[in-house]
Amino acid sequence: MKLRQSIKMAISAVFSNKMRSFLTMLGIIIGVLSVTLLISIVQSGTGTITDAMSTLGGDQITVSITGNQKRLLYYELDSLKSNENITALAPYISGRSTAKAGNHSKEVNIYGVTKEYFSINNLKLTNGRFLSELDREYSLQVCVIGAEVAKELFPYGDGVNQTIRIQGKDFRIVGILEEEDEYAMNSNNQRIFIPLTNAQRIFQQMGITNLVLTSENKTTLKRAQSDLADFLKAKFTEKDSYTIINMSEIMDMMGTVMNTLSLMLGGIAGISLLVGGIGIMNIMLVSVTERTREIGIRKAIGAQRSDITIQFMIESIFISLMGGMIGMLLSIVILHVLNLFVTEVHFVISPSVALLALSFSIAVGLIFGIYPANKAARLKPINALRYE
Repeated sequence: MKLRQSIKMAISAVFSNKMRSFLTMLGIIIGVLSVTLLISIVQSGTGTITDAMSTLGGDQITVSITGNQKRLLYYELDSLKSNENITALAPYISGRSTAKAGNHSKEVNIYGVTKEYFSINNLKLTNGRFLSELDREYSLQVCVIGAEVAKELFPYGDGVNQTIRIQGKDFRIVGILEEEDEYAMNSNNQRIFIPLTNAQRIFQQMGITNLVLTSENKTTLKRAQSDLADFLKAKFTEKDSYTIINMSEIMDMMGTVMNTLSLMLGGIAGISLLVGGIGIMNIMLVSVTERTREIGIRKAIGAQRSDITIQFMIESIFISLMGGMIGMLLSIVILHVLNLFVTEVHFVISPSVALLALSFSIAVGLIFGIYPANKAARLKPINALRYE
């Protein structure tokens, strides 16, 4: 019963002077707003970057061969294909050229690939089929094209079974890829895929310039990377002749950097919460001075020291909690507005961030309310009643 009465009195005291209470909350509002906005923006940005990198293959290793002294030939990859740590492996080469179809032409990226390339990169079709092993083995002049290429070269049809001309050679379209997000990294919308053997002839490049491989999990992926490094070291005497990129390691590193950035920005924004706590303590001390006679009367009619302490503590926590909730609502509104203007990233407040910010605001109210509450509770009734 006493607790309920203390809560009612504390809330009544807060709303009896609305402007002062709002100004007291302002520091907490700004603090919670800063914490939630900064951390949410970093987390949302991290999620977008991670998703984009996942499209590149979070479980992949890519190799770029730049050395000119030696060439890596297709048949030399057999030992890697039989490696127990490698689930799938796809060599490819690439270059730019002009693709023509009737009166339409377009500058595109030409990729010479094997059938494994499509499954490794999780590519999907809207129509037709992927390239097969027979296409590579017999150098069949067939191709799979990206969605944008299909739209520009065949504006009145999907293009399947139509013919496009690349470097003076006619290629029959056997498949069209699904359209990908235009902002996605490594988008395939502007690409044409032809059998590896055909690309080697077009670009007069008999050696393999790129490799991509996958493994079952991070443990086997590391083993595959080690085996791949040994293979390339034995093939190329100069280490600068090739570059190995483990996407899993890059994603882990990116996550570590972003988590550190979140903590740093959250800590900086948290300082404003502490400043808000100091503001609460100052106003509560003023409130204790103004209500000295009230405290004396309450003690004179039987109120215990704990009753006075609880009332002022509840008042401090209530102000801080209200400020935190207002700051949280403002954060939600601001992030919603950002989502209207920034389409590349979806900003959202995670439940953990919301809980952390509100918990911290309550803790600030609790900590900075202790001294004013104790000061009020220690007042002697006779001195408090004589206070003018």
